[in-house]
Amino acid sequence: MASYFDLSHHIESGKVYYKGLPAPVICDFLSREDSRARYAPGTEFHIGRVELVTNTGTYIDCPFHRYADGRDTAAMELERFVDIPALVVRATHRASRAIGPETFAGRQVRGKAVLVHTGWDAHWQTDRYFEGHPHLTEDAAVWLRDAGAVLVGIDSFNIDDTDGGTRPVHSVLLREEILIAEHLTGLAALPDDGFTFTAVPPKLVGVGTFPVRAFARTG
Repeated sequence: MASYFDLSHHIESGKVYYKGLPAPVICDFLSREDSRARYAPGTEFHIGRVELVTNTGTYIDCPFHRYADGRDTAAMELERFVDIPALVVRATHRASRAIGPETFAGRQVRGKAVLVHTGWDAHWQTDRYFEGHPHLTEDAAVWLRDAGAVLVGIDSFNIDDTDGGTRPVHSVLLREEILIAEHLTGLAALPDDGFTFTAVPPKLVGVGTFPVRAFARTG
């Protein structure tokens, strides 16, 4: 029988999920109480309103996030997000913040989603989560690109080092339409391989990043 592993964080109103960006606002557009005036007695509905930046919670990056001529979430084929053969690369005992190509040596990543398990999700919703996070190096991104990965995910604040203004990992991967999933969680519970990964955003025109319900399926 299939088993499912939820790899997404909750999104709650008023909580900051990316330092420097506004928190989401989740509220009523039409409350149950107000809806009673519109419907027959005993019938009521709730319509919610959500305002958020696209980099909120667990999200996926498409090429348009980095490149003006890249494809947005609406332009990517559905199969790019669904039931991708996947593997986990363990980087919890790394020597430094930087995760280089040696971490992936010997792994067969062609056609797969590569999920990097750093354990940094343990700091979610704390100040530490935003500072000193583990990240991939540009050389690692080049290795994954050349080895044929189709998606790279990480359970950290950013797949790039955010200390400076460049984002070489995003640049290398998204230029070749290798999708990026950030702020994953729960990778410790996954097997090293033998599962699929799914993370589907809405079909939004002109948007390159959006929150997803990411999950793995085994069996």
